[in-house]
Amino acid sequence: MQRSGFYLASLCFVAIAVTGMMYQFHWIYLLPVAVATLLLGFVRLDLLVLLSVFMTPLSINLQETGIGIGISLPAEPMMFGIMLLFFLKLLMDGKLDKRILRHPVSILLYLHVGWMLVTTLTSTMFLVSLKATLARVWFITVFYFLAAHMFSEYRNIKRFIWLYTIPLLAVVVYALTVFVQHGMTEEIAHVCMVPFYNDHTAYGAALALFIPPVAALFFDRSSVRWLRVAAFMALTLLLTAVVFSYTRAAWVSLAAMLLCYLVFVFRVRTAIVTSLAFVVVAFVVFSWTDIIIKLESNTERSSTDYREHLESISNISTDASNVERVNRWLCALRMFNEKKLLGFGPGTYQFKYGIFQHNDEKTYISTNFGDVGSSHSEYLGPLSEQGLPGMLLFMAICIGASLYASKYIIHTRHRRGRLLAKGILLGLVTYFVHGFLNYFLDTDKASVPFWGFIAILTALQVYHNKPDTEGKKDAV
Repeated sequence: MQRSGFYLASLCFVAIAVTGMMYQFHWIYLLPVAVATLLLGFVRLDLLVLLSVFMTPLSINLQETGIGIGISLPAEPMMFGIMLLFFLKLLMDGKLDKRILRHPVSILLYLHVGWMLVTTLTSTMFLVSLKATLARVWFITVFYFLAAHMFSEYRNIKRFIWLYTIPLLAVVVYALTVFVQHGMTEEIAHVCMVPFYNDHTAYGAALALFIPPVAALFFDRSSVRWLRVAAFMALTLLLTAVVFSYTRAAWVSLAAMLLCYLVFVFRVRTAIVTSLAFVVVAFVVFSWTDIIIKLESNTERSSTDYREHLESISNISTDASNVERVNRWLCALRMFNEKKLLGFGPGTYQFKYGIFQHNDEKTYISTNFGDVGSSHSEYLGPLSEQGLPGMLLFMAICIGASLYASKYIIHTRHRRGRLLAKGILLGLVTYFVHGFLNYFLDTDKASVPFWGFIAILTALQVYHNKPDTEGKKDAV
């Protein structure tokens, strides 16, 4: 019977292949892979999630290859399928840990997605907003809610980190090879990671995001020796890649991460940190005019000279990249001023900001079309697209995840969990800072680790709060 089934399946595949050849529909050869993936999802959905994590850094956006379809293959179709399978299994057995569902961060996510749905219904471009909201739903469903349940097994947390890091290192090797072969110029540094990452800023954000967790894996003495050696080698390669990425936002985010690390080292109280943050914000607000005058006097441009490149970070006078970023921010604020409560709709910024530009604020890289990036801010983007509630809800998720993680780090008796939580939180800090300068959560490259890291922090609080066994060597 099994042999007959094998022969029947083989004949079906031959028939499908011949049909594909006749009609030149070569995508049909992927059908067996799709069927095998579907079967794996029914048997081991957790393995399918981990496979999608591994595929994310290696996926290619078809829009970037000229086909014109805004989808990342093969990762995003896999994530959408995983979401459907997850909901199907949920309907069949209905088993979900209420501690995850009722966690304060989870509640903030319900509000976040709910508000996106509301602003989708009122959107100026309904189909665009529907696609953006649907993408956010599958990212959060798969890499927060489903992943958080997977992370009840501590090893799955390490697997998640490694399964993104390993293909990311493959991209690093590819990018550095292209960088060296083409003269190690700044222009090459901006594009040497294409087609895996669309530019050096998204690439730099991913590198910075994973440096602290990989460092935590290296300092975890409960891991077997060869894993710690692998973590050290990976950390060295990631740091090298950040240096040669010429991504100023990544450098700034890592500097901010080091400051936060010092907060942990010296155990600075939350009240003091909050007070200092308030003082800094107040200083910026009341000294805004003087700050702008000072920044406009800076004429250093981005360069392969690291000193000049660092100094150019604050140049909003002649550095086209910085001036264009300010232009996008001002457009977002003007869009918010027109639709303060509901915004223009999720995903609509890039199609709507053109008419809000002022001629004296444009640069030679400015465009009125929705084909060259977005708001360059994870905070102003939602402000323009989802109104004030949209921005506040996203900020609440970032702050809430950080506060509960900090509480866990202070009070937990699980030593390995504490170390890993520090690494994950510091990784998120790099993205929180990066979010002031760029917007990447509409892509799988950033969304998978971002929501996955928040899921790890939630899972550590729920499942891994008891004392662990220090003498036991832990492998992935």
